[in-house]
Amino acid sequence: MAEHIGFIGLGLIGGSIAKALKKEPEKYITCAYNRYHPSDNPSLNMAHEDKVIDYIYGSLEDFGECDIIFLCAPVLLNASYLSKLKSIIKPSCIITDVGSVKTNIHEEVDRLGLQNNFIGGHPMAGSDRTGYEHASEILLENAYYLLTPTEKTPPEAVDRMKFIINKIKAIPFVLDNTSHDEITAAISHLPHIIAASLVNMVHDNDDENEHMKTFAAGGFKDITRIASSSPQMWQNICLTNTDSIIKFLDIYRKSLNEIADALASKNSDYLYKIFENARDYRDSIPAGKAGTIPKFHEIYVDVPDVPGIIAIIATILSSNSVNIRNIGIVHNREFENGVLRIEFYSESDAQAARTALSRYPYPVYDK
Repeated sequence: MAEHIGFIGLGLIGGSIAKALKKEPEKYITCAYNRYHPSDNPSLNMAHEDKVIDYIYGSLEDFGECDIIFLCAPVLLNASYLSKLKSIIKPSCIITDVGSVKTNIHEEVDRLGLQNNFIGGHPMAGSDRTGYEHASEILLENAYYLLTPTEKTPPEAVDRMKFIINKIKAIPFVLDNTSHDEITAAISHLPHIIAASLVNMVHDNDDENEHMKTFAAGGFKDITRIASSSPQMWQNICLTNTDSIIKFLDIYRKSLNEIADALASKNSDYLYKIFENARDYRDSIPAGKAGTIPKFHEIYVDVPDVPGIIAIIATILSSNSVNIRNIGIVHNREFENGVLRIEFYSESDAQAARTALSRYPYPVYDK
């Protein structure tokens, strides 16, 4: 019997999950709702024409038959749907979300007594592109998919979610919601704040000829790339993961003050040590877990998760005399494009790889 899967909101992530599930259309009946013009929404209509969504619902009342409901709206809105769904869902229904903040929605789950039905979710894949039109059935392949069940979530419900995650070829990982928000505050949320504040600092202090803007390239563009993300999304994240972000912001401010003191006192040993420690720690991050500043010339490639695909890509590049330094699967693609990350010794090799792969159906992205 086909499982009934509902989506409240159908953008990049929800659309990608739906597309991946509908690769086996006989196993899943899909439905979707969007708060903006629910019965006449371009994204939902497109998904329906693509046969990714079987039914477009005009009301939340229609979700009563769903086995799993994915909340795919902005994080502040996801929690607001819970009270409306409580009286609608059947006892065995799993409600999950795809937001990058968990504590706020878990608090609402506790308040409403929905602990038996809720499992927080955070697929760590994404793009600076948004909307269903950019969704891809392979977007989540080999990406970490974090799960934050409640203390009352039945083990069999967690197993059902793991099955779905494995079905879309992502990697399930279970942890508690507090740890989740601490981790994402440090490695994702604070870096976005830093990038935005750095861009704004340059903007606010540039001269009338915009010399800073004119000469901004290389390191500045690499470290601030993520400042191009959705303002609404990051506003929501900051308003919902406030405590954890402030915690690490205070730690970061303290480190900046120490650096300022070292500069003022010309403490050469301290200054050398911070760069050395940072270099050594970043170099210890395994290939495929991309950070903010690229160490080598690199590209990202979207490929399906099929046997031999890495060998196929390597063969294409080898046949075009492209020298590869490293190749690996990107498991955390929350703000990266591409499934494979390929490093090269030179920009000429990277450009030759772009040219060679352009002749094949494997989209290539730069950082």
